[in-house]
Amino acid sequence: MNPQDPLANLRPLREPDLIGWWPLAPGWWLLSAMLLLCLVGLVYFLVKRYRANAYRRQGLAQLQTLRQQYLAKHDSSAYVTQTNALLKSVALCSYPRHEVAASNGEQWLTFLNSRMNNAEQFQAGFVTAAYRKVCPDMDMEQMHRAAQMWIKRHEAAQ
Repeated sequence: MNPQDPLANLRPLREPDLIGWWPLAPGWWLLSAMLLLCLVGLVYFLVKRYRANAYRRQGLAQLQTLRQQYLAKHDSSAYVTQTNALLKSVALCSYPRHEVAASNGEQWLTFLNSRMNNAEQFQAGFVTAAYRKVCPDMDMEQMHRAAQMWIKRHEAAQ
């Protein structure tokens, strides 16, 4: 009889090397290519949208300039007239010329208000005030908010 344990003579098992992350499996290459393609598409879409909305940013900046001039001079007639002209030029950038250029009066007011919800619409006297020398009593803050919301939120024609 052998008093020794025969298992004590065994050496420990050799463990295999850990599996490395490089080179990547084909599935990871495919996933990386798809992610890169999606990222390029997203950047393209965002740049295209940013450029397409440049007229909005410019219109909002001009509206802010008009408001500063109004607050300095308190000439409401000029403010309404210039705001109306600004809205017309913004509309010409995003809608067909035949739909916007010739519209005035109630037709122009309907055009503006049809693209806004009821709480933010222009007052009925907005278009008539734009053509008068003396501006009737209008809420200039409400008109400014309505113009600002229209420039920001109108849906451009495709």
